[in-house]
Amino acid sequence: MRILVLGFTGYLGTHVVEHLRALPGAQVLGGGRSPAADLDVDLALVRPERLAKALASAAPDAVINCAGATGGDTVTLAEVNARGPAVLCAALREAAPAARLVHLGSAAEYGPGAPGIPVTESAATCPVGPYGATKLAGTVAVTDSGLDAVVLRVGNPVGPGAPPSGLPGRIAALLRETGPGPEAVLRLGDLSAHRDFVDVRDVARAAALAATAPSPLPNVLNIGGGRAVAVRDLVRGLADLAGFRGRIEEGTAGSARSAQVSWQCSDIAAAGRALGWRPAHTLDDALAALWEGGRTP
Repeated sequence: MRILVLGFTGYLGTHVVEHLRALPGAQVLGGGRSPAADLDVDLALVRPERLAKALASAAPDAVINCAGATGGDTVTLAEVNARGPAVLCAALREAAPAARLVHLGSAAEYGPGAPGIPVTESAATCPVGPYGATKLAGTVAVTDSGLDAVVLRVGNPVGPGAPPSGLPGRIAALLRETGPGPEAVLRLGDLSAHRDFVDVRDVARAAALAATAPSPLPNVLNIGGGRAVAVRDLVRGLADLAGFRGRIEEGTAGSARSAQVSWQCSDIAAAGRALGWRPAHTLDDALAALWEGGRTP
């Protein structure tokens, strides 16, 4: 089976490729801007007809789109998260209409959750800010494409290689920079928000299952840890792994999104029914892998 992974050098894409290459009979192709890419393509800029030619040459049985932007200005977010999936769908309809498309969306598409109530795929979408809005636009492009496609709405990924652009990676980087000594001070914003954290290796497994599933799948499936965790607990967990003996100072101000989306948790039952998927790693597993992965030998 030929599986093309777009965004194969990114945080999620790297883990997806690693998981796929361990599957018997899988031939994995990488697409992106890296010199190592099998398909040189930038979804933010490529024209549909050029991408269609590249896809026709690659002849994939499945495409997993891990390309996405989590930061940057609104134009960048729109180009990558909204235009990219729309162009990909247009090109697939022309060049490989039978290929399975797995697109990685985001739980940010839902917007604020109600404390204590996990969000199902049928819930209304009301994203806060450009990131969630552009990811939702990408999801709409995929679900309305007419292709054999599924969107995996991913919670907050954490685990080995987590970049500093995300909360877990940023906290780990700060702990390494600050050091473990009793005089160290870690100054952070408001940590009262609750998030649904999921190990990036479980995300990769879900993407692989979705790409290789023999029958059609629902349009959207939630991929998360299935429970809301206080950001404060995640910080404390990383601090314990770091042997941090200093002081954590929590401010009253946090990010705008944390203030507007104070609680988020996904109902992951549908992924269990459709893919036979459940998280295999606990949050403790993910944090340990994140911390150990960044240690200097």
